[in-house]
Amino acid sequence: MALKDKFVVRLDAEQRDWLERLAATGTRSAATITRARILLKADAARDGWADDRIAEALDASAATVARVRKKFVERGPEAAVHRQRPVGRQYRKLDGSAEARLVALACGAPPEGRGRWTLKLLADKLVELEVVESIDPATVQRALKKTTSSRG
Repeated sequence: MALKDKFVVRLDAEQRDWLERLAATGTRSAATITRARILLKADAARDGWADDRIAEALDASAATVARVRKKFVERGPEAAVHRQRPVGRQYRKLDGSAEARLVALACGAPPEGRGRWTLKLLADKLVELEVVESIDPATVQRALKKTTSSRG
């Protein structure tokens, strides 16, 4: 069974009109217009093309055509045409001021009974001082590695 048979695109009049307007205006990204054109070509109600034919006509890969077709069937035309925002993106734990506090801490005197700061001690101290909620010692190491100042 081909992927085309599994994910059949059937557009109603409203969806077709929306996609045609989307593909006709040059105010969208090229990828958005291409995905709209893929759906228009794949419409089974209007003699839908095969994936390889669509890919060749629109200068896209067959995998892209298959992904757009699958996304349309599973989540609708909006999701198939528009790019989804990344989910769960990791933002920097240490911004500029937090990095400055880390460097100042690392350059300062180590805790009593210690000869020097360890990455774990620095991470724990940043949490204790409420600079960050939590931080991994590897993140502390990367931040210190970026600095050009000497800790000695």
